[in-house]
Amino acid sequence: MARDYLYFPGCSLKATGVAYEESMQELFRILEMPLRELEDWNCCGATSYMAIDEESAFQLSARNLSLARQNGNSDLMAPCAACYLVLRKTQDYVKKYPRVHRHVAASLESAGLPMMDGVKVRHPLEVLYNDVGLEKLESKVVRRWRGGPVACYYGCQAVRPFTEVDRAHNPIRMDEIMKAVGVPTVDYSLKTKCCGGALTGTIHDVGVRLNYLLLKEAARKGANAIVTLCPLCQFNLDAYQVEIQKESGESFDTPILYFTQVLGWAFGADPRKLGFKRGIAGRKLLKQWFAEHAEVEQYV
Repeated sequence: MARDYLYFPGCSLKATGVAYEESMQELFRILEMPLRELEDWNCCGATSYMAIDEESAFQLSARNLSLARQNGNSDLMAPCAACYLVLRKTQDYVKKYPRVHRHVAASLESAGLPMMDGVKVRHPLEVLYNDVGLEKLESKVVRRWRGGPVACYYGCQAVRPFTEVDRAHNPIRMDEIMKAVGVPTVDYSLKTKCCGGALTGTIHDVGVRLNYLLLKEAARKGANAIVTLCPLCQFNLDAYQVEIQKESGESFDTPILYFTQVLGWAFGADPRKLGFKRGIAGRKLLKQWFAEHAEVEQYV
Protein backbone atom coordinates (compact mmCIF):
# COMPACT_ATOMS: atom_id res chain seq x y z
CA MET A 1 0.00 0.00 0.00
CA ALA A 2 1.35 3.44 -0.99
CA ARG A 3 2.43 5.73 1.79
CA ASP A 4 0.00 8.49 2.70
CA TYR A 5 1.52 12.00 2.88
CA LEU A 6 -0.21 14.54 5.10
CA TYR A 7 0.42 18.09 3.94
CA PHE A 8 -0.18 21.57 5.28
CA PRO A 9 -1.04 23.96 2.40
CA GLY A 10 -0.92 27.20 4.36
CA CYS A 11 -2.57 30.38 3.14
CA SER A 12 -0.44 30.92 0.01
CA LEU A 13 -1.24 27.62 -1.68
CA LYS A 14 -4.93 28.47 -1.49
CA ALA A 15 -4.43 31.95 -2.96
CA THR A 16 -1.54 33.43 -4.97
CA GLY A 17 0.37 30.14 -4.88
CA VAL A 18 -2.48 27.92 -6.03
CA ALA A 19 -0.42 26.75 -9.04
CA TYR A 20 2.03 25.27 -6.54
CA GLU A 21 -0.67 23.17 -4.90
CA GLU A 22 -2.18 22.13 -8.24
CA SER A 23 1.14 21.02 -9.69
CA MET A 24 2.23 19.32 -6.47
CA GLN A 25 -0.98 17.30 -6.30
CA GLU A 26 -0.62 16.21 -9.94
CA LEU A 27 3.05 15.40 -9.47
CA PHE A 28 2.45 13.25 -6.38
CA ARG A 29 -0.45 11.51 -8.14
CA ILE A 30 1.86 10.49 -11.00
CA LEU A 31 4.43 9.26 -8.49
CA GLU A 32 1.71 7.25 -6.71
CA MET A 33 2.32 9.11 -3.45
CA PRO A 34 -1.16 9.88 -2.05
CA LEU A 35 -1.56 13.34 -0.56
CA ARG A 36 -4.00 14.18 2.20
CA GLU A 37 -4.60 17.76 3.28
CA LEU A 38 -4.48 18.47 7.01
CA GLU A 39 -8.06 19.03 8.13
CA ASP A 40 -9.07 22.25 9.91
CA TRP A 41 -5.62 23.81 9.50
CA ASN A 42 -5.03 27.47 10.28
CA CYS A 43 -2.46 30.14 9.35
CA CYS A 44 1.04 29.08 10.39
CA GLY A 45 1.72 32.42 12.09
CA ALA A 46 4.28 33.72 9.59
CA THR A 47 5.02 37.32 8.55
CA SER A 48 3.03 39.86 10.58
CA TYR A 49 2.12 37.42 13.37
CA MET A 50 5.75 36.49 14.00
CA ALA A 51 6.88 40.13 13.78
CA ILE A 52 4.21 41.57 16.11
CA ASP A 53 3.31 38.81 18.58
CA GLU A 54 5.71 35.88 18.51
CA GLU A 55 3.84 34.03 21.26
CA SER A 56 0.59 34.02 19.27
CA ALA A 57 2.50 32.89 16.19
CA PHE A 58 3.91 29.91 18.08
CA GLN A 59 0.43 28.98 19.31
CA LEU A 60 -1.00 29.10 15.79
CA SER A 61 1.82 26.98 14.45
CA ALA A 62 1.62 24.53 17.34
CA ARG A 63 -2.07 23.91 16.68
CA ASN A 64 -1.27 22.65 13.18
CA LEU A 65 1.46 20.37 14.51
CA SER A 66 -0.92 19.07 17.17
CA LEU A 67 -3.58 18.35 14.55
CA ALA A 68 -1.00 16.38 12.56
CA ARG A 69 -0.18 14.32 15.64
CA GLN A 70 -3.89 13.82 16.34
CA ASN A 71 -4.23 12.49 12.78
CA GLY A 72 -1.70 9.81 13.64
CA ASN A 73 0.95 11.12 11.25
CA SER A 74 4.59 11.40 12.22
CA ASP A 75 5.33 13.54 9.14
CA LEU A 76 3.74 16.82 8.04
CA MET A 77 4.76 18.17 4.64
CA ALA A 78 4.83 21.98 4.29
CA PRO A 79 5.39 23.15 0.68
CA CYS A 80 5.49 26.88 1.52
CA ALA A 81 8.96 27.98 2.65
CA ALA A 82 7.54 30.42 5.21
CA CYS A 83 5.21 27.79 6.65
CA TYR A 84 8.03 25.27 6.76
CA LEU A 85 10.27 27.71 8.61
CA VAL A 86 7.66 28.76 11.18
CA LEU A 87 6.62 25.18 11.93
CA ARG A 88 10.25 24.18 12.42
CA LYS A 89 10.97 27.30 14.48
CA THR A 90 8.03 26.52 16.73
CA GLN A 91 9.33 23.02 17.34
CA ASP A 92 12.80 24.36 18.04
CA TYR A 93 11.66 27.08 20.47
CA VAL A 94 9.26 24.79 22.34
CA LYS A 95 12.15 22.38 22.86
CA LYS A 96 14.73 25.00 23.87
CA TYR A 97 12.78 27.56 25.89
CA PRO A 98 10.65 26.56 28.92
CA ARG A 99 8.56 29.73 28.76
CA VAL A 100 7.53 29.05 25.15
CA HIS A 101 6.83 25.42 26.03
CA ARG A 102 4.55 26.43 28.91
CA HIS A 103 2.53 28.90 26.83
CA VAL A 104 2.15 26.50 23.91
CA ALA A 105 1.20 23.58 26.16
CA ALA A 106 -1.38 25.69 28.00
CA SER A 107 -2.87 26.93 24.72
CA LEU A 108 -3.20 23.42 23.28
CA GLU A 109 -4.64 22.06 26.52
CA SER A 110 -7.29 24.80 26.60
CA ALA A 111 -8.32 23.74 23.08
CA GLY A 112 -8.44 20.07 24.04
CA LEU A 113 -5.50 19.21 21.79
CA PRO A 114 -2.49 16.98 22.51
CA MET A 115 1.05 18.30 22.70
CA MET A 116 2.81 18.50 19.33
CA ASP A 117 5.63 16.03 20.06
CA GLY A 118 6.83 13.51 17.51
CA VAL A 119 5.86 15.31 14.29
CA LYS A 120 8.54 15.69 11.63
CA VAL A 121 8.08 18.74 9.40
CA ARG A 122 9.18 18.06 5.83
CA HIS A 123 9.38 19.92 2.53
CA PRO A 124 8.37 18.37 -0.82
CA LEU A 125 11.88 18.92 -2.21
CA GLU A 126 13.39 16.85 0.58
CA VAL A 127 10.63 14.23 0.26
CA LEU A 128 11.25 13.82 -3.47
CA TYR A 129 15.01 13.73 -3.04
CA ASN A 130 15.06 11.23 -0.16
CA ASP A 131 11.87 9.17 -0.44
CA VAL A 132 11.79 8.90 -4.25
CA GLY A 133 15.37 9.51 -5.33
CA LEU A 134 17.02 10.79 -8.49
CA GLU A 135 17.04 7.43 -10.26
CA LYS A 136 13.28 6.92 -10.00
CA LEU A 137 12.58 10.53 -10.93
CA GLU A 138 14.72 10.13 -14.03
CA SER A 139 12.84 6.96 -14.95
CA LYS A 140 9.52 8.83 -14.97
CA VAL A 141 10.48 11.31 -17.71
CA VAL A 142 8.28 11.11 -20.81
CA ARG A 143 8.58 14.67 -22.17
CA ARG A 144 11.70 16.45 -23.33
CA TRP A 145 12.29 19.91 -21.86
CA ARG A 146 12.82 22.50 -24.60
CA GLY A 147 12.90 25.61 -22.41
CA GLY A 148 16.67 25.83 -22.13
CA PRO A 149 18.65 26.43 -18.92
CA VAL A 150 16.91 27.46 -15.71
CA ALA A 151 18.14 29.11 -12.52
CA CYS A 152 17.18 27.16 -9.40
CA TYR A 153 16.21 29.65 -6.72
CA TYR A 154 15.80 28.36 -3.18
CA GLY A 155 15.21 31.60 -1.33
CA CYS A 156 16.31 32.13 2.25
CA GLN A 157 13.66 30.43 4.40
CA ALA A 158 13.63 26.78 3.36
CA VAL A 159 17.36 26.25 3.88
CA ARG A 160 18.18 28.52 6.85
CA PRO A 161 18.60 28.11 9.78
CA PHE A 162 17.36 24.52 9.49
CA THR A 163 19.15 22.37 6.95
CA GLU A 164 16.95 19.28 6.54
CA VAL A 165 15.68 20.52 3.15
CA ASP A 166 19.15 21.23 1.79
CA ARG A 167 22.43 22.76 2.87
CA ALA A 168 22.28 26.41 3.90
CA HIS A 169 24.68 28.29 1.64
CA ASN A 170 24.94 26.30 -1.57
CA PRO A 171 21.89 24.05 -1.83
CA ILE A 172 22.01 21.64 -4.76
CA ARG A 173 19.07 19.24 -4.50
CA MET A 174 16.73 21.14 -6.79
CA ASP A 175 19.55 21.51 -9.32
CA GLU A 176 20.23 17.77 -9.15
CA ILE A 177 16.57 16.92 -9.61
CA MET A 178 16.24 19.28 -12.59
CA LYS A 179 19.28 17.75 -14.28
CA ALA A 180 17.98 14.23 -13.58
CA VAL A 181 14.80 14.97 -15.56
CA GLY A 182 16.69 16.62 -18.44
CA VAL A 183 16.41 20.29 -17.46
CA PRO A 184 19.78 22.10 -17.64
CA THR A 185 20.62 24.55 -14.85
CA VAL A 186 22.97 27.52 -14.57
CA ASP A 187 25.41 28.27 -11.77
CA TYR A 188 23.17 30.74 -9.95
CA SER A 189 25.18 32.48 -7.25
CA LEU A 190 22.14 34.27 -5.78
CA LYS A 191 20.18 31.06 -5.21
CA THR A 192 19.69 31.78 -1.48
CA LYS A 193 19.57 35.60 -1.55
CA CYS A 194 16.31 37.01 -0.16
CA CYS A 195 13.73 38.19 -2.71
CA GLY A 196 12.56 40.90 -0.31
CA GLY A 197 9.64 38.89 1.03
CA ALA A 198 6.99 41.19 2.43
CA LEU A 199 9.10 44.30 1.71
CA THR A 200 7.30 44.71 -1.61
CA GLY A 201 4.24 45.57 0.48
CA THR A 202 6.03 47.67 3.12
CA ILE A 203 9.27 49.27 1.89
CA HIS A 204 8.35 48.78 -1.74
CA ASP A 205 11.43 50.23 -3.43
CA VAL A 206 13.76 47.98 -1.46
CA GLY A 207 11.70 44.87 -2.21
CA VAL A 208 11.56 45.60 -5.93
CA ARG A 209 15.29 46.29 -6.02
CA LEU A 210 16.03 42.89 -4.49
CA ASN A 211 13.85 41.23 -7.13
CA TYR A 212 15.66 43.15 -9.87
CA LEU A 213 19.01 41.80 -8.69
CA LEU A 214 17.73 38.21 -8.83
CA LEU A 215 16.24 38.59 -12.30
CA LYS A 216 19.33 40.41 -13.60
CA GLU A 217 21.72 37.72 -12.36
CA ALA A 218 19.60 34.90 -13.77
CA ALA A 219 19.61 36.60 -17.18
CA ARG A 220 23.36 37.28 -16.94
CA LYS A 221 24.00 33.58 -16.31
CA GLY A 222 21.93 32.62 -19.36
CA ALA A 223 18.83 31.26 -17.62
CA ASN A 224 15.61 31.31 -19.62
CA ALA A 225 13.47 30.80 -16.50
CA ILE A 226 13.70 30.76 -12.73
CA VAL A 227 12.50 27.68 -10.87
CA THR A 228 11.61 28.07 -7.21
CA LEU A 229 10.06 26.29 -4.22
CA CYS A 230 8.62 29.31 -2.38
CA PRO A 231 5.22 30.88 -3.19
CA LEU A 232 6.21 34.34 -1.93
CA CYS A 233 9.41 34.29 -3.97
CA GLN A 234 7.45 33.14 -7.01
CA PHE A 235 4.90 35.92 -6.59
CA ASN A 236 7.47 38.69 -6.08
CA LEU A 237 9.64 37.66 -9.03
CA ASP A 238 6.61 37.16 -11.27
CA ALA A 239 4.39 40.11 -10.37
CA TYR A 240 6.84 43.01 -10.49
CA GLN A 241 8.65 42.43 -13.76
CA VAL A 242 6.70 45.13 -15.63
CA GLU A 243 7.46 47.65 -12.89
CA ILE A 244 11.12 46.60 -12.85
CA GLN A 245 11.32 47.10 -16.61
CA LYS A 246 9.93 50.63 -16.32
CA GLU A 247 12.29 51.56 -13.48
CA SER A 248 15.45 49.96 -14.87
CA GLY A 249 14.92 50.38 -18.59
CA GLU A 250 15.90 46.74 -18.99
CA SER A 251 13.69 44.12 -20.58
CA PHE A 252 12.47 41.23 -18.43
CA ASP A 253 9.88 38.63 -19.37
CA THR A 254 11.16 35.66 -17.40
CA PRO A 255 8.88 32.72 -16.51
CA ILE A 256 8.93 32.07 -12.76
CA LEU A 257 7.99 28.43 -12.29
CA TYR A 258 7.54 26.07 -9.36
CA PHE A 259 9.82 23.06 -9.44
CA THR A 260 6.69 20.91 -9.19
CA GLN A 261 5.39 22.39 -12.46
CA VAL A 262 8.60 21.52 -14.30
CA LEU A 263 8.63 17.98 -12.88
CA GLY A 264 4.95 17.49 -13.67
CA TRP A 265 5.59 18.59 -17.25
CA ALA A 266 8.54 16.23 -17.62
CA PHE A 267 6.45 13.33 -16.30
CA GLY A 268 3.65 13.88 -18.82
CA ALA A 269 1.08 15.49 -16.51
CA ASP A 270 -2.12 16.97 -17.86
CA PRO A 271 -1.10 20.60 -18.62
CA ARG A 272 -4.44 21.84 -17.32
CA LYS A 273 -3.45 20.63 -13.86
CA LEU A 274 -0.05 22.30 -13.63
CA GLY A 275 -1.15 25.93 -13.34
CA PHE A 276 1.04 27.41 -16.09
CA LYS A 277 -1.73 29.80 -17.06
CA ARG A 278 -1.69 31.38 -13.59
CA GLY A 279 1.73 32.96 -14.16
CA ILE A 280 2.13 36.57 -15.27
CA ALA A 281 5.56 36.87 -16.89
CA GLY A 282 7.01 34.78 -19.69
CA ARG A 283 3.79 33.47 -21.19
CA LYS A 284 5.00 34.03 -24.75
CA LEU A 285 8.17 32.09 -24.06
CA LEU A 286 6.27 29.22 -22.49
CA LYS A 287 4.05 28.96 -25.56
CA GLN A 288 7.12 28.84 -27.79
CA TRP A 289 8.75 26.12 -25.70
CA PHE A 290 5.64 23.98 -25.63
CA ALA A 291 4.56 24.71 -29.21
CA GLU A 292 5.04 21.12 -30.38
CA HIS A 293 2.44 20.00 -27.85
CA ALA A 294 -0.80 21.34 -29.27
CA GLU A 295 -2.79 20.52 -26.16
CA VAL A 296 -0.71 23.00 -24.12
CA GLU A 297 -1.46 26.11 -26.17
CA GLN A 298 -4.75 26.93 -24.46
CA TYR A 299 -3.37 26.21 -20.98
CA VAL A 300 -0.32 28.53 -21.05
